[in-house]
Amino acid sequence: MSTPLLSEGVGGPDSPPAQPAGPRGGTARPTRVHRRARAGGTGPLGIGVVTIWLSLIVLLPLAAVTVKALDDGTGTFWDAVSSKQAVNALVFTLVVSLVAAAINAVTGTLVAWVLVRDDFKGKGAVNALIDLPFALPTIVAGLTLIALYGKNSPVGIDVTYTRTAVLLALLFVTLPFVVRSVQPVLIELDREMEEASTSLGATPGQTFRHIVLPNLRPAILSGAALSFARAVGEFGSIVLISGNVPFQTEVSSVYIFKLQESSQNPIAAAAVAVVLLLVSLVVLIGIRVLERRGGDHA
Repeated sequence: MSTPLLSEGVGGPDSPPAQPAGPRGGTARPTRVHRRARAGGTGPLGIGVVTIWLSLIVLLPLAAVTVKALDDGTGTFWDAVSSKQAVNALVFTLVVSLVAAAINAVTGTLVAWVLVRDDFKGKGAVNALIDLPFALPTIVAGLTLIALYGKNSPVGIDVTYTRTAVLLALLFVTLPFVVRSVQPVLIELDREMEEASTSLGATPGQTFRHIVLPNLRPAILSGAALSFARAVGEFGSIVLISGNVPFQTEVSSVYIFKLQESSQNPIAAAAVAVVLLLVSLVVLIGIRVLERRGGDHA
Protein backbone atom coordinates (compact mmCIF):
# COMPACT_ATOMS: atom_id res chain seq x y z
CA MET A 1 0.00 0.00 0.00
CA SER A 2 1.55 3.27 -1.08
CA THR A 3 1.74 6.28 1.10
CA PRO A 4 -0.06 9.46 0.06
CA LEU A 5 3.22 11.12 -0.82
CA LEU A 6 4.30 8.33 -3.13
CA SER A 7 0.85 8.04 -4.67
CA GLU A 8 0.98 11.69 -5.58
CA GLY A 9 4.42 11.28 -7.21
CA VAL A 10 6.28 13.35 -4.64
CA GLY A 11 9.60 11.94 -3.49
CA GLY A 12 9.16 8.76 -5.54
CA PRO A 13 12.01 7.08 -7.34
CA ASP A 14 10.97 8.49 -10.73
CA SER A 15 10.00 11.97 -9.63
CA PRO A 16 12.11 14.99 -10.65
CA PRO A 17 14.12 16.74 -7.97
CA ALA A 18 12.25 19.35 -6.04
CA GLN A 19 12.92 22.98 -6.92
CA PRO A 20 13.35 25.57 -4.20
CA ALA A 21 10.45 27.90 -3.73
CA GLY A 22 10.61 31.33 -5.26
CA PRO A 23 9.98 34.57 -3.44
CA ARG A 24 6.24 34.34 -4.25
CA GLY A 25 5.84 30.65 -3.61
CA GLY A 26 6.62 29.57 -7.18
CA THR A 27 9.57 27.60 -8.44
CA ALA A 28 12.79 29.60 -8.37
CA ARG A 29 14.87 29.85 -11.55
CA PRO A 30 18.37 28.33 -11.47
CA THR A 31 21.08 30.80 -10.61
CA ARG A 32 22.84 32.05 -13.76
CA VAL A 33 26.61 32.16 -13.44
CA HIS A 34 28.20 35.11 -15.19
CA ARG A 35 30.08 33.97 -18.25
CA ARG A 36 33.20 36.00 -17.45
CA ALA A 37 33.38 34.66 -13.91
CA ARG A 38 32.86 31.11 -15.13
CA ALA A 39 35.66 31.47 -17.68
CA GLY A 40 38.06 32.79 -15.07
CA GLY A 41 38.62 36.13 -16.81
CA THR A 42 40.81 38.74 -15.16
CA GLY A 43 38.45 41.60 -15.88
CA PRO A 44 39.26 45.22 -16.83
CA LEU A 45 42.37 45.34 -14.62
CA GLY A 46 44.09 42.48 -16.44
CA ILE A 47 43.15 43.85 -19.85
CA GLY A 48 44.49 47.26 -18.87
CA VAL A 49 47.82 45.85 -17.69
CA VAL A 50 48.26 43.85 -20.90
CA THR A 51 47.41 46.90 -23.03
CA ILE A 52 49.86 49.14 -21.18
CA TRP A 53 52.64 46.55 -21.33
CA LEU A 54 52.22 45.85 -25.04
CA SER A 55 52.07 49.58 -25.72
CA LEU A 56 55.34 50.23 -23.91
CA ILE A 57 57.21 47.27 -25.40
CA VAL A 58 55.75 47.02 -28.93
CA LEU A 59 53.35 49.72 -30.08
CA LEU A 60 55.17 52.86 -28.93
CA PRO A 61 58.58 51.83 -30.36
CA LEU A 62 56.95 50.93 -33.68
CA ALA A 63 55.13 54.24 -33.74
CA ALA A 64 58.37 56.06 -32.89
CA VAL A 65 60.33 54.51 -35.76
CA THR A 66 57.47 55.27 -38.16
CA VAL A 67 57.38 58.90 -37.09
CA LYS A 68 61.17 59.08 -37.39
CA ALA A 69 61.00 57.72 -40.93
CA LEU A 70 58.56 60.48 -41.92
CA ASP A 71 60.40 63.34 -40.20
CA ASP A 72 61.47 64.92 -43.51
CA GLY A 73 58.25 64.11 -45.36
CA THR A 74 57.10 61.35 -47.66
CA GLY A 75 59.45 62.46 -50.42
CA THR A 76 62.53 61.77 -48.33
CA PHE A 77 60.98 58.51 -47.17
CA TRP A 78 60.43 57.39 -50.75
CA ASP A 79 63.92 58.41 -51.81
CA ALA A 80 65.40 56.34 -48.98
CA VAL A 81 63.46 53.15 -49.70
CA SER A 82 63.67 53.42 -53.50
CA SER A 83 67.43 53.95 -53.83
CA LYS A 84 69.22 51.27 -55.83
CA GLN A 85 71.15 49.94 -52.86
CA ALA A 86 68.06 49.79 -50.64
CA VAL A 87 65.96 48.04 -53.29
CA ASN A 88 68.74 45.56 -54.08
CA ALA A 89 69.21 44.76 -50.38
CA LEU A 90 65.47 44.31 -49.89
CA VAL A 91 65.03 42.11 -52.98
CA PHE A 92 68.00 39.94 -52.01
CA THR A 93 66.66 39.64 -48.45
CA LEU A 94 63.22 38.54 -49.61
CA VAL A 95 64.55 36.07 -52.19
CA VAL A 96 67.08 34.38 -49.91
CA SER A 97 64.49 34.26 -47.11
CA LEU A 98 61.97 32.58 -49.42
CA VAL A 99 64.58 30.01 -50.48
CA ALA A 100 65.45 29.28 -46.85
CA ALA A 101 61.75 28.91 -45.97
CA ALA A 102 61.16 26.55 -48.90
CA ILE A 103 64.13 24.36 -47.96
CA ASN A 104 62.99 24.31 -44.33
CA ALA A 105 59.50 23.26 -45.41
CA VAL A 106 60.93 20.08 -46.93
CA THR A 107 63.79 19.25 -44.58
CA GLY A 108 61.89 20.34 -41.46
CA THR A 109 58.99 18.05 -42.31
CA LEU A 110 61.42 15.18 -42.88
CA VAL A 111 63.17 15.80 -39.56
CA ALA A 112 59.85 15.96 -37.72
CA TRP A 113 58.74 12.72 -39.39
CA VAL A 114 61.90 10.91 -38.30
CA LEU A 115 61.65 12.19 -34.73
CA VAL A 116 58.01 11.11 -34.42
CA ARG A 117 57.83 7.89 -36.42
CA ASP A 118 61.32 6.36 -35.94
CA ASP A 119 63.12 5.08 -32.86
CA PHE A 120 66.91 5.22 -32.79
CA LYS A 121 69.76 5.76 -30.37
CA GLY A 122 70.42 9.38 -29.59
CA LYS A 123 66.90 10.48 -30.47
CA GLY A 124 66.67 12.64 -27.35
CA ALA A 125 69.95 14.36 -28.18
CA VAL A 126 68.79 15.08 -31.73
CA ASN A 127 65.49 16.39 -30.43
CA ALA A 128 67.31 18.76 -28.09
CA LEU A 129 69.72 19.81 -30.83
CA ILE A 130 66.83 21.13 -32.91
CA ASP A 131 66.26 23.92 -30.39
CA LEU A 132 69.92 24.97 -30.25
CA PRO A 133 69.47 27.90 -32.69
CA PHE A 134 66.88 29.32 -30.28
CA ALA A 135 69.37 29.36 -27.38
CA LEU A 136 72.58 30.16 -29.26
CA PRO A 137 73.42 33.85 -29.84
CA THR A 138 73.22 34.48 -33.56
CA ILE A 139 76.67 36.07 -33.68
CA VAL A 140 78.03 32.76 -32.35
CA ALA A 141 76.20 30.99 -35.17
CA GLY A 142 78.03 33.20 -37.67
CA LEU A 143 81.40 32.46 -36.09
CA THR A 144 80.60 28.73 -36.12
CA LEU A 145 79.81 28.80 -39.82
CA ILE A 146 83.01 30.74 -40.54
CA ALA A 147 85.03 28.14 -38.63
CA LEU A 148 83.52 25.35 -40.73
CA TYR A 149 83.09 27.02 -44.10
CA GLY A 150 85.71 29.81 -43.97
CA LYS A 151 89.22 30.22 -45.34
CA ASN A 152 90.68 27.69 -42.92
CA SER A 153 87.81 25.25 -43.29
CA PRO A 154 88.58 21.72 -42.03
CA VAL A 155 86.43 20.31 -44.87
CA GLY A 156 88.06 22.43 -47.57
CA ILE A 157 84.95 24.52 -48.35
CA ASP A 158 85.13 28.31 -48.36
CA VAL A 159 81.85 30.12 -48.94
CA THR A 160 82.48 33.27 -46.93
CA TYR A 161 81.37 36.55 -48.49
CA THR A 162 79.03 34.76 -50.89
CA ARG A 163 75.26 34.46 -51.19
CA THR A 164 75.59 30.80 -50.29
CA ALA A 165 76.98 31.86 -46.93
CA VAL A 166 73.93 34.04 -46.31
CA LEU A 167 71.63 31.12 -47.13
CA LEU A 168 73.54 28.75 -44.81
CA ALA A 169 73.29 31.28 -41.98
CA LEU A 170 69.54 31.67 -42.48
CA LEU A 171 69.02 27.89 -42.64
CA PHE A 172 70.87 27.56 -39.34
CA VAL A 173 68.82 30.12 -37.41
CA THR A 174 65.44 29.06 -38.88
CA LEU A 175 65.90 25.31 -38.48
CA PRO A 176 63.47 24.74 -35.57
CA PHE A 177 60.36 26.48 -36.90
CA VAL A 178 58.97 23.91 -39.34
CA VAL A 179 60.11 20.99 -37.17
CA ARG A 180 58.34 22.31 -34.08
CA SER A 181 55.23 23.22 -36.07
CA VAL A 182 54.85 19.83 -37.74
CA GLN A 183 55.94 17.60 -34.84
CA PRO A 184 52.83 17.98 -32.61
CA VAL A 185 50.50 17.50 -35.58
CA LEU A 186 52.27 14.25 -36.48
CA ILE A 187 52.01 13.05 -32.89
CA GLU A 188 48.23 13.63 -32.83
CA LEU A 189 47.62 12.28 -36.34
CA ASP A 190 45.26 9.31 -36.51
CA ARG A 191 47.25 6.30 -37.70
CA GLU A 192 44.13 4.26 -38.48
CA MET A 193 43.53 6.25 -41.68
CA GLU A 194 47.02 5.39 -42.91
CA GLU A 195 46.55 1.72 -42.03
CA ALA A 196 43.22 1.67 -43.86
CA SER A 197 44.82 3.25 -46.92
CA THR A 198 47.60 0.66 -46.90
CA SER A 199 45.13 -2.19 -46.50
CA LEU A 200 43.31 -0.95 -49.61
CA GLY A 201 46.48 -1.30 -51.65
CA ALA A 202 47.86 2.26 -51.58
CA THR A 203 51.61 2.67 -51.73
CA PRO A 204 53.43 4.59 -48.94
CA GLY A 205 53.84 7.55 -51.29
CA GLN A 206 50.14 7.61 -52.13
CA THR A 207 49.21 7.34 -48.46
CA PHE A 208 51.48 10.24 -47.60
CA ARG A 209 50.21 12.47 -50.44
CA HIS A 210 46.50 11.81 -49.94
CA ILE A 211 46.20 11.09 -46.21
CA VAL A 212 49.12 12.56 -44.28
CA LEU A 213 50.10 15.64 -46.29
CA PRO A 214 46.65 17.33 -46.27
CA ASN A 215 46.69 17.20 -42.47
CA LEU A 216 50.27 18.50 -42.26
CA ARG A 217 49.93 21.23 -44.87
CA PRO A 218 48.68 24.02 -42.51
CA ALA A 219 51.48 23.28 -40.02
CA ILE A 220 54.11 23.17 -42.77
CA LEU A 221 52.95 26.48 -44.23
CA SER A 222 52.80 28.08 -40.80
CA GLY A 223 56.32 26.91 -39.92
CA ALA A 224 57.66 28.05 -43.29
CA ALA A 225 56.06 31.47 -42.82
CA LEU A 226 57.68 31.78 -39.40
CA SER A 227 61.01 30.82 -40.94
CA PHE A 228 60.57 33.49 -43.59
CA ALA A 229 59.68 36.17 -41.03
CA ARG A 230 62.70 35.21 -38.91
CA ALA A 231 65.03 35.24 -41.91
CA VAL A 232 63.88 38.66 -43.11
CA GLY A 233 65.06 40.31 -39.91
CA GLU A 234 68.20 38.24 -39.26
CA PHE A 235 71.37 40.20 -38.51
CA GLY A 236 73.83 38.52 -36.14
CA SER A 237 74.59 35.35 -38.05
CA ILE A 238 74.94 37.23 -41.36
CA VAL A 239 76.96 40.29 -40.50
CA LEU A 240 80.28 38.41 -40.31
CA ILE A 241 80.00 35.63 -42.87
CA SER A 242 78.36 37.63 -45.68
CA GLY A 243 80.98 40.34 -46.04
CA ASN A 244 78.16 42.89 -46.54
CA VAL A 245 79.14 43.58 -50.14
CA PRO A 246 76.68 46.10 -51.66
CA PHE A 247 74.59 44.72 -54.55
CA GLN A 248 75.87 41.19 -53.81
CA THR A 249 75.59 39.90 -50.25
CA GLU A 250 74.12 42.86 -48.38
CA VAL A 251 70.79 42.17 -46.66
CA SER A 252 68.36 44.82 -45.44
CA SER A 253 69.15 44.47 -41.74
CA VAL A 254 72.86 45.07 -42.34
CA TYR A 255 72.06 47.92 -44.72
CA ILE A 256 69.99 49.57 -41.97
CA PHE A 257 72.87 49.16 -39.54
CA LYS A 258 75.28 50.80 -41.99
CA LEU A 259 72.91 53.72 -42.56
CA GLN A 260 72.58 54.24 -38.82
CA GLU A 261 76.24 53.85 -37.84
CA SER A 262 78.44 54.63 -40.84
CA SER A 263 76.42 57.10 -42.91
CA GLN A 264 74.85 58.82 -39.90
CA ASN A 265 71.50 58.80 -41.70
CA PRO A 266 68.95 57.67 -39.10
CA ILE A 267 65.95 58.84 -41.12
CA ALA A 268 66.86 56.63 -44.09
CA ALA A 269 67.58 53.76 -41.71
CA ALA A 270 64.15 54.20 -40.10
CA ALA A 271 62.50 54.32 -43.53
CA VAL A 272 63.98 50.99 -44.62
CA ALA A 273 63.13 49.56 -41.20
CA VAL A 274 59.48 50.53 -41.70
CA VAL A 275 59.43 48.62 -45.00
CA LEU A 276 60.77 45.51 -43.25
CA LEU A 277 58.20 46.05 -40.52
CA LEU A 278 55.38 46.06 -43.07
CA VAL A 279 56.72 42.89 -44.69
CA SER A 280 56.86 41.15 -41.32
CA LEU A 281 53.34 42.32 -40.48
CA VAL A 282 51.96 40.89 -43.71
CA VAL A 283 53.70 37.58 -42.99
CA LEU A 284 52.30 37.44 -39.45
CA ILE A 285 48.78 38.11 -40.72
CA GLY A 286 49.27 35.30 -43.22
CA ILE A 287 50.36 32.98 -40.39
CA ARG A 288 47.16 33.76 -38.47
CA VAL A 289 45.07 32.98 -41.55
CA LEU A 290 46.89 29.66 -41.99
CA GLU A 291 46.37 28.77 -38.34
CA ARG A 292 42.67 29.55 -38.59
CA ARG A 293 42.29 27.44 -41.72
CA GLY A 294 44.23 24.67 -40.02
CA GLY A 295 41.88 24.80 -37.05
CA ASP A 296 38.83 24.67 -39.34
CA HIS A 297 40.37 21.74 -41.20
CA ALA A 298 40.99 19.89 -37.94
